Amino acid sequence: SDPRLCVLCFPQSAVAAVLRREIHGSSPAALQVTVRDALNQAMDEELERDERVFLLGEEVAQYDGAYKVSRGLWKKYGDKRIIDTPITEMGFAGIAVGAAMAGLRPICEFMTFNFSMQAIDQVINSAAKTYYMSAGLQPVPIVFRGPNGCFAAWYGHCPGLKVVSPWNSEDAKGLLKAAIRDDNPVVFLENELMYGVACEMSEEAQSKDFIIPIGKAKVERQGGHITLVSHSRMVGHCLDAAAVLAKEGIECEVINLRTIRPLDVETIEASVMKTNHLITVEGGWPQFGVGAEICARIMEGPAFNYLDAPATRVTGVDIPMPYAKILEDNSTPQIKDIIFSVKKTLNV
Repeated sequence: SDPRLCVLCFPQSAVAAVLRREIHGSSPAALQVTVRDALNQAMDEELERDERVFLLGEEVAQYDGAYKVSRGLWKKYGDKRIIDTPITEMGFAGIAVGAAMAGLRPICEFMTFNFSMQAIDQVINSAAKTYYMSAGLQPVPIVFRGPNGCFAAWYGHCPGLKVVSPWNSEDAKGLLKAAIRDDNPVVFLENELMYGVACEMSEEAQSKDFIIPIGKAKVERQGGHITLVSHSRMVGHCLDAAAVLAKEGIECEVINLRTIRPLDVETIEASVMKTNHLITVEGGWPQFGVGAEICARIMEGPAFNYLDAPATRVTGVDIPMPYAKILEDNSTPQIKDIIFSVKKTLNV
Protein backbone atom coordinates (compact mmCIF):
# COMPACT_ATOMS: atom_id res chain seq x y z
CA SER A 1 0.00 0.00 0.00
CA ASP A 2 2.94 2.32 0.67
CA PRO A 3 4.37 3.49 -2.68
CA ARG A 4 7.77 3.97 -1.01
CA LEU A 5 8.04 0.17 -0.87
CA CYS A 6 8.54 0.28 -4.64
CA VAL A 7 12.02 1.67 -4.02
CA LEU A 8 12.77 -1.27 -1.74
CA CYS A 9 11.29 -4.06 -3.84
CA PHE A 10 11.91 -2.80 -7.36
CA PRO A 11 14.81 -0.33 -7.12
CA GLN A 12 15.35 -0.14 -10.91
CA SER A 13 11.68 0.34 -11.85
CA ALA A 14 10.27 3.48 -13.47
CA VAL A 15 8.04 4.18 -10.45
CA ALA A 16 11.06 3.90 -8.15
CA ALA A 17 12.95 6.36 -10.35
CA VAL A 18 10.12 8.90 -10.01
CA LEU A 19 9.96 8.39 -6.25
CA ARG A 20 13.74 8.74 -6.01
CA ARG A 21 13.55 12.11 -7.78
CA GLU A 22 10.82 13.21 -5.34
CA ILE A 23 12.88 12.06 -2.35
CA HIS A 24 16.32 13.30 -3.40
CA GLY A 25 15.31 16.39 -5.39
CA SER A 26 15.63 17.31 -9.07
CA SER A 27 17.35 20.05 -11.03
CA PRO A 28 15.18 21.91 -13.58
CA ALA A 29 18.02 21.95 -16.16
CA ALA A 30 18.78 18.24 -15.72
CA LEU A 31 18.28 15.78 -18.56
CA GLN A 32 17.41 12.08 -18.21
CA VAL A 33 20.24 10.04 -19.80
CA THR A 34 20.91 6.32 -19.48
CA VAL A 35 24.32 5.17 -18.28
CA ARG A 36 24.76 3.43 -21.66
CA ASP A 37 24.20 6.69 -23.55
CA ALA A 38 26.45 8.64 -21.17
CA LEU A 39 29.32 6.25 -21.88
CA ASN A 40 28.59 6.51 -25.60
CA GLN A 41 28.65 10.32 -25.41
CA ALA A 42 31.98 10.29 -23.56
CA MET A 43 33.65 8.08 -26.17
CA ASP A 44 32.11 10.02 -29.05
CA GLU A 45 33.35 13.35 -27.69
CA GLU A 46 36.86 12.05 -26.99
CA LEU A 47 37.13 10.33 -30.39
CA GLU A 48 36.14 13.64 -31.99
CA ARG A 49 38.49 15.67 -29.78
CA ASP A 50 41.66 13.57 -30.22
CA GLU A 51 42.48 11.55 -33.34
CA ARG A 52 44.81 9.32 -31.29
CA VAL A 53 41.81 7.83 -29.45
CA PHE A 54 40.38 4.59 -30.82
CA LEU A 55 38.14 1.77 -29.57
CA LEU A 56 38.76 -1.95 -30.03
CA GLY A 57 37.15 -5.11 -28.72
CA GLU A 58 34.76 -7.91 -29.61
CA GLU A 59 31.62 -6.75 -31.49
CA VAL A 60 32.27 -3.05 -30.77
CA ALA A 61 32.04 -1.91 -34.41
CA GLN A 62 29.50 -3.37 -36.81
CA TYR A 63 27.32 -4.86 -34.06
CA ASP A 64 27.41 -1.57 -32.04
CA GLY A 65 28.73 -3.39 -28.97
CA ALA A 66 27.35 -6.38 -27.06
CA TYR A 67 25.55 -3.93 -24.74
CA LYS A 68 25.17 -1.21 -27.43
CA VAL A 69 27.53 1.13 -25.58
CA SER A 70 29.42 1.87 -28.82
CA ARG A 71 26.24 2.33 -30.87
CA GLY A 72 26.78 4.51 -33.94
CA LEU A 73 30.51 5.04 -33.45
CA TRP A 74 31.66 2.70 -36.25
CA LYS A 75 29.41 4.42 -38.78
CA LYS A 76 30.75 7.80 -37.70
CA TYR A 77 34.47 7.03 -37.35
CA GLY A 78 35.07 3.98 -39.55
CA ASP A 79 37.24 0.86 -39.40
CA LYS A 80 40.47 2.56 -38.30
CA ARG A 81 39.00 4.11 -35.14
CA ILE A 82 36.40 1.48 -34.13
CA ILE A 83 37.92 -1.98 -34.51
CA ASP A 84 36.26 -5.39 -34.23
CA THR A 85 38.74 -7.93 -32.86
CA PRO A 86 38.92 -11.72 -32.85
CA ILE A 87 37.84 -13.53 -29.68
CA THR A 88 41.25 -13.36 -28.01
CA GLU A 89 41.47 -11.06 -25.00
CA MET A 90 45.19 -11.70 -24.51
CA GLY A 91 45.77 -10.78 -28.16
CA PHE A 92 43.78 -7.57 -28.55
CA ALA A 93 44.68 -6.31 -25.05
CA GLY A 94 48.33 -6.73 -26.06
CA ILE A 95 47.73 -4.85 -29.31
CA ALA A 96 46.06 -2.05 -27.33
CA VAL A 97 48.92 -1.82 -24.80
CA GLY A 98 51.47 -1.70 -27.62
CA ALA A 99 49.47 1.02 -29.36
CA ALA A 100 49.42 3.05 -26.13
CA MET A 101 53.19 2.72 -25.79
CA ALA A 102 53.52 3.91 -29.40
CA GLY A 103 51.62 7.13 -28.66
CA LEU A 104 47.96 6.28 -29.33
CA ARG A 105 45.20 6.35 -26.70
CA PRO A 106 43.23 3.10 -26.99
CA ILE A 107 39.97 2.18 -25.28
CA CYS A 108 40.04 -1.60 -24.87
CA GLU A 109 36.58 -3.08 -24.24
CA PHE A 110 36.19 -6.44 -22.54
CA MET A 111 32.74 -7.84 -23.31
CA THR A 112 32.66 -8.70 -19.62
CA PHE A 113 35.46 -8.32 -17.09
CA ASN A 114 35.36 -12.06 -16.43
CA PHE A 115 37.17 -12.32 -19.76
CA SER A 116 39.77 -9.77 -18.65
CA MET A 117 41.32 -12.62 -16.68
CA GLN A 118 42.47 -13.98 -20.05
CA ALA A 119 44.44 -10.73 -20.50
CA ILE A 120 45.62 -10.22 -16.91
CA ASP A 121 49.28 -10.51 -17.99
CA GLN A 122 48.85 -7.61 -20.41
CA VAL A 123 46.90 -5.47 -17.93
CA ILE A 124 49.29 -5.93 -14.99
CA ASN A 125 52.71 -6.93 -16.33
CA SER A 126 52.65 -4.87 -19.54
CA ALA A 127 50.39 -1.87 -18.80
CA ALA A 128 50.48 -1.25 -15.04
CA LYS A 129 54.22 -1.62 -14.45
CA THR A 130 55.72 0.12 -17.48
CA TYR A 131 55.21 3.80 -16.59
CA TYR A 132 56.85 3.28 -13.18
CA MET A 133 59.65 0.96 -14.35
CA SER A 134 60.60 3.39 -17.12
CA ALA A 135 60.93 6.20 -14.55
CA GLY A 136 58.06 8.06 -16.23
CA LEU A 137 59.62 7.98 -19.71
CA GLN A 138 57.06 5.55 -21.17
CA PRO A 139 53.42 6.43 -20.42
CA VAL A 140 50.73 3.84 -21.19
CA PRO A 141 47.55 5.88 -21.78
CA ILE A 142 45.01 3.08 -22.11
CA VAL A 143 41.49 2.48 -20.75
CA PHE A 144 40.30 -1.07 -20.09
CA ARG A 145 36.51 -0.86 -19.82
CA GLY A 146 33.43 -3.08 -19.78
CA PRO A 147 30.76 -4.54 -17.47
CA ASN A 148 31.85 -6.19 -14.22
CA GLY A 149 30.45 -7.50 -10.99
CA CYS A 150 33.25 -7.71 -8.43
CA PHE A 151 36.61 -6.87 -9.93
CA ALA A 152 37.23 -3.63 -8.00
CA ALA A 153 39.34 -5.38 -5.36
CA TRP A 154 41.27 -7.42 -7.96
CA TYR A 155 42.53 -4.40 -9.87
CA GLY A 156 42.53 -2.00 -6.93
CA HIS A 157 45.24 -4.22 -5.40
CA CYS A 158 47.75 -3.45 -8.17
CA PRO A 159 50.12 -0.44 -8.17
CA GLY A 160 50.40 1.33 -11.51
CA LEU A 161 46.70 1.18 -12.31
CA LYS A 162 43.96 3.72 -11.69
CA VAL A 163 40.64 1.99 -11.01
CA VAL A 164 37.31 3.75 -11.55
CA SER A 165 33.83 2.51 -10.64
CA PRO A 166 31.05 4.90 -11.72
CA TRP A 167 27.49 4.82 -10.41
CA ASN A 168 25.22 7.08 -12.47
CA SER A 169 25.27 8.79 -15.87
CA GLU A 170 27.28 11.83 -14.72
CA ASP A 171 29.89 9.55 -13.16
CA ALA A 172 30.04 7.45 -16.32
CA LYS A 173 30.55 10.38 -18.66
CA GLY A 174 32.85 12.56 -16.57
CA LEU A 175 35.06 9.74 -15.33
CA LEU A 176 35.40 8.02 -18.72
CA LYS A 177 36.50 11.27 -20.34
CA ALA A 178 39.05 11.76 -17.55
CA ALA A 179 40.24 8.16 -17.95
CA ILE A 180 40.77 8.55 -21.70
CA ARG A 181 42.85 11.71 -21.15
CA ASP A 182 44.96 10.17 -18.36
CA ASP A 183 48.52 9.04 -19.14
CA ASN A 184 48.20 6.07 -16.78
CA PRO A 185 46.43 2.80 -17.54
CA VAL A 186 42.89 3.05 -16.16
CA VAL A 187 40.58 0.12 -15.40
CA PHE A 188 37.03 1.41 -15.86
CA LEU A 189 34.50 -0.89 -14.19
CA GLU A 190 30.93 -0.49 -15.44
CA ASN A 191 27.87 -2.28 -14.07
CA GLU A 192 25.78 -4.26 -16.54
CA LEU A 193 22.58 -3.70 -14.55
CA MET A 194 23.03 0.08 -14.72
CA TYR A 195 23.35 0.40 -18.52
CA GLY A 196 19.63 0.89 -19.12
CA VAL A 197 18.95 3.01 -16.03
CA ALA A 198 18.13 6.65 -16.79
CA CYS A 199 19.74 9.15 -14.41
CA GLU A 200 19.66 12.92 -14.23
CA MET A 201 22.49 14.65 -16.04
CA SER A 202 23.02 18.27 -15.05
CA GLU A 203 23.47 21.10 -17.54
CA GLU A 204 27.17 21.17 -16.62
CA ALA A 205 27.56 17.46 -17.38
CA GLN A 206 26.03 17.88 -20.82
CA SER A 207 29.02 20.01 -21.85
CA LYS A 208 31.85 18.52 -23.92
CA ASP A 209 34.28 20.01 -21.40
CA PHE A 210 32.77 18.12 -18.44
CA ILE A 211 35.36 16.09 -16.52
CA ILE A 212 35.20 14.40 -13.11
CA PRO A 213 38.65 14.18 -11.48
CA ILE A 214 39.88 10.65 -10.85
CA GLY A 215 40.55 10.03 -7.16
CA LYS A 216 37.81 12.24 -5.71
CA ALA A 217 34.73 10.81 -3.97
CA LYS A 218 31.36 12.58 -3.84
CA VAL A 219 29.02 13.02 -0.89
CA GLU A 220 25.67 12.14 -2.50
CA ARG A 221 23.60 12.77 0.62
CA GLN A 222 24.39 14.73 3.79
CA GLY A 223 23.64 13.13 7.16
CA GLY A 224 24.74 13.24 10.76
CA HIS A 225 24.10 9.79 12.24
CA ILE A 226 26.08 7.28 10.14
CA THR A 227 28.33 7.17 7.07
CA LEU A 228 27.57 4.78 4.20
CA VAL A 229 30.47 4.36 1.75
CA SER A 230 29.80 2.61 -1.53
CA HIS A 231 30.53 2.48 -5.26
CA SER A 232 28.83 1.46 -8.51
CA ARG A 233 25.24 0.18 -8.32
CA MET A 234 25.30 -0.09 -4.53
CA VAL A 235 25.34 3.73 -4.22
CA GLY A 236 21.72 3.71 -5.40
CA HIS A 237 20.88 1.04 -2.83
CA CYS A 238 22.47 3.18 -0.10
CA LEU A 239 20.46 6.24 -1.14
CA ASP A 240 17.24 4.23 -1.17
CA ALA A 241 18.02 2.78 2.26
CA ALA A 242 18.84 6.29 3.54
CA ALA A 243 15.48 7.57 2.27
CA VAL A 244 13.63 4.84 4.18
CA LEU A 245 15.68 5.37 7.34
CA ALA A 246 15.10 9.14 7.20
CA LYS A 247 11.39 8.44 7.80
CA GLU A 248 12.46 6.95 11.12
CA GLY A 249 14.67 9.89 12.04
CA ILE A 250 18.00 8.28 11.06
CA GLU A 251 20.07 10.52 8.77
CA CYS A 252 22.68 8.68 6.71
CA GLU A 253 25.56 10.38 4.92
CA VAL A 254 26.10 8.55 1.61
CA ILE A 255 29.51 8.66 -0.09
CA ASN A 256 29.93 7.62 -3.71
CA LEU A 257 33.58 6.54 -4.01
CA ARG A 258 33.70 6.91 -7.82
CA THR A 259 37.37 5.88 -7.74
CA ILE A 260 38.74 2.74 -6.09
CA ARG A 261 42.42 3.53 -6.72
CA PRO A 262 43.56 6.10 -5.70
CA LEU A 263 41.13 5.97 -2.76
CA ASP A 264 39.79 9.27 -1.42
CA VAL A 265 40.41 8.51 2.26
CA GLU A 266 40.15 12.18 3.29
CA THR A 267 36.46 12.45 2.32
CA ILE A 268 35.64 9.25 4.22
CA GLU A 269 37.57 10.36 7.30
CA ALA A 270 35.88 13.76 7.36
CA SER A 271 32.46 12.08 7.24
CA VAL A 272 33.30 9.53 9.95
CA MET A 273 34.56 12.33 12.21
CA LYS A 274 31.13 13.94 11.78
CA THR A 275 28.86 10.89 12.11
CA ASN A 276 30.99 8.64 14.39
CA HIS A 277 29.77 5.52 12.56
CA LEU A 278 30.82 3.73 9.36
CA ILE A 279 29.31 1.08 7.09
CA THR A 280 30.84 0.09 3.75
CA VAL A 281 28.61 -1.41 1.06
CA GLU A 282 29.82 -3.32 -2.01
CA GLY A 283 28.56 -5.98 -4.40
CA GLY A 284 31.82 -7.94 -4.35
CA TRP A 285 33.04 -10.68 -2.06
CA PRO A 286 34.00 -9.87 1.54
CA GLN A 287 37.55 -11.25 1.79
CA PHE A 288 40.24 -8.66 0.97
CA GLY A 289 37.57 -6.39 -0.52
CA VAL A 290 37.15 -2.65 -0.99
CA GLY A 291 35.27 -2.40 2.30
CA ALA A 292 38.05 -4.25 4.12
CA GLU A 293 40.59 -1.72 2.79
CA ILE A 294 38.43 1.25 3.84
CA CYS A 295 37.97 -0.18 7.35
CA ALA A 296 41.73 -0.73 7.64
CA ARG A 297 42.48 2.86 6.55
CA ILE A 298 40.01 4.21 9.14
CA MET A 299 41.56 1.99 11.84
CA GLU A 300 45.02 3.33 11.02
CA GLY A 301 44.07 7.00 10.72
CA PRO A 302 42.81 9.85 12.91
CA ALA A 303 39.13 9.00 12.33
CA PHE A 304 39.41 5.80 14.40
CA ASN A 305 39.21 7.79 17.65
CA TYR A 306 35.86 9.22 16.53
CA LEU A 307 34.12 5.85 16.04
CA ASP A 308 31.37 5.06 18.57
CA ALA A 309 30.86 1.53 17.21
CA PRO A 310 32.85 -0.94 15.11
CA ALA A 311 32.94 -0.27 11.37
CA THR A 312 30.72 -2.74 9.50
CA ARG A 313 30.82 -4.21 6.00
CA VAL A 314 27.80 -5.11 3.84
CA THR A 315 29.04 -7.30 0.97
CA GLY A 316 28.15 -10.07 -1.38
CA VAL A 317 28.12 -13.59 0.05
CA ASP A 318 31.44 -15.48 0.04
CA ILE A 319 30.40 -17.98 -2.65
CA PRO A 320 30.62 -18.13 -6.46
CA MET A 321 27.68 -16.30 -8.00
CA PRO A 322 24.77 -18.78 -8.36
CA TYR A 323 22.67 -19.05 -11.50
CA ALA A 324 19.15 -19.22 -10.01
CA LYS A 325 17.54 -15.78 -9.58
CA ILE A 326 16.41 -16.31 -5.98
CA LEU A 327 19.90 -17.48 -4.99
CA GLU A 328 21.47 -14.55 -6.85
CA ASP A 329 19.25 -12.09 -4.94
CA ASN A 330 20.35 -13.68 -1.67
CA SER A 331 24.01 -13.49 -2.70
CA THR A 332 24.18 -9.74 -3.32
CA PRO A 333 23.44 -6.90 -0.87
CA GLN A 334 19.83 -5.72 -0.82
CA ILE A 335 18.39 -2.48 0.55
CA LYS A 336 16.97 -4.34 3.54
CA ASP A 337 20.48 -5.60 4.41
CA ILE A 338 21.79 -2.02 4.54
CA ILE A 339 18.86 -0.91 6.72
CA PHE A 340 19.45 -3.86 9.08
CA SER A 341 23.17 -3.06 9.39
CA VAL A 342 22.51 0.63 10.05
CA LYS A 343 20.07 -0.15 12.85
CA LYS A 344 22.40 -2.75 14.33
CA THR A 345 25.39 -0.38 14.27
CA LEU A 346 23.36 2.45 15.84
CA ASN A 347 21.74 -0.03 18.29
CA VAL A 348 18.20 1.14 17.47
